[in-house]
Amino acid sequence: MKLFQRSLKSVFSLRYKKIEQFCKDPKGSQDAVLNELLSKAKKTEWGTSHNFKKVKSYEEYTANVPLNDYETLKGYIERMVSGEKNILWPGQVKWFAKSSGTTNDKSKFIPVSNESLHKCHYKAALDVFALYVKNNPDTKILTGKNLTIGGSQRISALSNKTHTGDLSAVMLYNLPKLSRLKNTPSADIALIPDFEEKIEKIIKATVKENIISFSGVPSWFLVMIKKVLEETGKQNLLEVWPNLEVFAHGGVNFDPYREQYKKLIPSDKMRYMNTYNASEGFFGIQNDLGVDDLLLMLDYGIFYEFIDMDNFFVVNPLVIPLWKVEKGINYAMVISTNGGLWRYVIGDTVSFTSTNPYKIKITGRTRHFINAFGEELIIDNAEKGLKKACETTGATINEYTAGPVFMGDDQKGCHQWIIEFEKQPENVEEFAEVLDNELKLLNSDYEAKRYKNLTLRSPQIIIAPQGTFYLWLKNKGKVGGQNKIPRLANNREYLDSLLEILPKS
Repeated sequence: MKLFQRSLKSVFSLRYKKIEQFCKDPKGSQDAVLNELLSKAKKTEWGTSHNFKKVKSYEEYTANVPLNDYETLKGYIERMVSGEKNILWPGQVKWFAKSSGTTNDKSKFIPVSNESLHKCHYKAALDVFALYVKNNPDTKILTGKNLTIGGSQRISALSNKTHTGDLSAVMLYNLPKLSRLKNTPSADIALIPDFEEKIEKIIKATVKENIISFSGVPSWFLVMIKKVLEETGKQNLLEVWPNLEVFAHGGVNFDPYREQYKKLIPSDKMRYMNTYNASEGFFGIQNDLGVDDLLLMLDYGIFYEFIDMDNFFVVNPLVIPLWKVEKGINYAMVISTNGGLWRYVIGDTVSFTSTNPYKIKITGRTRHFINAFGEELIIDNAEKGLKKACETTGATINEYTAGPVFMGDDQKGCHQWIIEFEKQPENVEEFAEVLDNELKLLNSDYEAKRYKNLTLRSPQIIIAPQGTFYLWLKNKGKVGGQNKIPRLANNREYLDSLLEILPKS
């Protein structure tokens, strides 16, 4: 084991130099990434039709390739799913990460090529630990194990040649043997699709292990931690795993969970390390635990572009490369990747806190949404869910807004809906149930989080008297014109301000 630790430190040392290199020469690093992507994909169907062989510069690339989203690439991806080769990326892509769907699909399937799996996702996972060790030289992290919860969607066949699962499941299934030495639980437990069964077996398998670190989504880990304490009868997690020192988290905003984690892991030495990963790629790592922003990782086979959100919804918005961004502007992120996504508008928005090196903060999504628990609920889901609930119960809605109720010490999270009805349903509980069931049908991520009420309990409906939303806008000086009711939010800003003007029961 000591030989393994020395080998890891040697690998980490080499990575530090590479990271320092792209920090010093970000444009050169990004130019090299783009050139490599174009070279590798020039003989694919996409590369041929977009003249990759003749593209020699960023300007020529943007002139030949339009902006894309899942809808514009869907036809190509469906052919890849069926087993066709050399479509968006050379060779056959055998794995697809199942993610929350677009407006027309319950789920979308993001290509995970061998290059993106190894040169992006696994490389990033190693970098998380490399950067942590660099900033914490006295760490004991290499002496113990990392506990991961993932794979909530069962690995399944899409065709006789391709398979899918959520990204964590795909990564766990393909995890290199050497990496398994430092990770727990074993793959057969980690890939159990039933979350309750998975947690029970994780506890049995790991409660006596020397767990040094966690990596995963805060909401899921919170469920597991509470179950661990319930099963062991301990008061806090350090009584179970006394050497626990870091949680590398991502997927949802950690801030709403921070105080609960401090109570469950009462130690000033416990560290929390933010990461920015998605099915489409791994983008950023918090390399300074004293500052809550993320170093944009520039050598993972991802080429970055950005659109100022002030111009995002105009026809043919101005798109700029990384080296032209400015601090403090809210940008929509556009990526070209070694998974075969070309000038893909991912839907996330970021703001740069530094341009030397390039550091970012995640600011949200290009459209209103709720993703407090990893459910990625979008407005189209909400509108369709409410329509079904109204049709079933005979209700009519004037206005509504929705947002999260965050997990507390004694309660699970949920979505809270403030609704102003023109015609109220006779049974509000029935309305909530129909809405909930329809959202499960529309959105696989919401469905997963609602499974057996483990992370999300059923939605809470608050009926607002008629005229409430008008009064709310009037109080804000936003009556008329282009002012609109914010339908979904990933925080409680709108909910709490509306609750202030509702009659007290």
